[in-house]
Amino acid sequence: MDQQLIEVDGERLTVAELIDRYHHALDAEKRLKKEARKALRRRRREQALKPYQAELIRMQNYLEETGRRMIILFEGRDASGKGGTIRRVTRYMNEKHYRVVALGKPTNEQRSQWFFQRYVTHFPRGGEVVLFDRSWYNRAMVEPVFGFCTPEEYKNFMRGVTGFEKDLVRQGTILVKLYFSVTKEEQARRFERRRTDPLRQWKLSEVDLQAQERWDDFTTQKYEMLRKTHTTHAPWTVIRSNDKHLARLNAMKVILNAVPYDRGGSDLDFVPDPDIVLSGAREVELMEAERLRSGKFTA
Repeated sequence: MDQQLIEVDGERLTVAELIDRYHHALDAEKRLKKEARKALRRRRREQALKPYQAELIRMQNYLEETGRRMIILFEGRDASGKGGTIRRVTRYMNEKHYRVVALGKPTNEQRSQWFFQRYVTHFPRGGEVVLFDRSWYNRAMVEPVFGFCTPEEYKNFMRGVTGFEKDLVRQGTILVKLYFSVTKEEQARRFERRRTDPLRQWKLSEVDLQAQERWDDFTTQKYEMLRKTHTTHAPWTVIRSNDKHLARLNAMKVILNAVPYDRGGSDLDFVPDPDIVLSGAREVELMEAERLRSGKFTA
């Protein structure tokens, strides 16, 4: 029976071959339906951001009209969702009045300068927003973990950064400090996707490859950074970022709430989700409680 030949679209196939093609077609249909569902979900999520992206334009107009300056810091572990959030925040903003700054390794000349000097060079003029994709807080997290700074340089930074930020705010700059917090398991999943996806492989760096094995070191640095640099004039806001969409949405709410502009979307919910957004002080409390329970930090 299996050897019986059946003509299909001018091609002679056995019953077994025909059954095999049928199952292959079913699998292809399932994959297409799955991809279609994912595409629809992505579209719905992107659409849900648009009212807040419109508010970001209104916020930008307020800054331009009043001549106020704004700095937004995006910090967090590798693959925590900083870059994707920055792209959504700036997608519809006026390019003339915002800049994204992502600085590479300092040059020998920059190493000889006052530490904050190369960041100050990129600070906003009146009416402008500058978004730092990693900032001077590299010295609080990445540099001490990988030995890119001396213990003395780290101590000097931690002693001086709060005063530096206090002067910034006192002189009228709106400063928003966001820390994106991802779990170890989710970071590993995202790294694996970068490794296997040719469109994302460029994101995978040597530092990324060591992030998992140095997880505990980064956690300790995160704790010290939040504990010592969360202040009333320049507080940290922690964004739980395992769910990228919710992280992006709530980061936008935090940014919008930092600026006293006239809101246009009266029916919009501007209240951050308390399961996604925490103060830096609250994150420190949770980390300390976890250390008491398990003997070490786990976040």
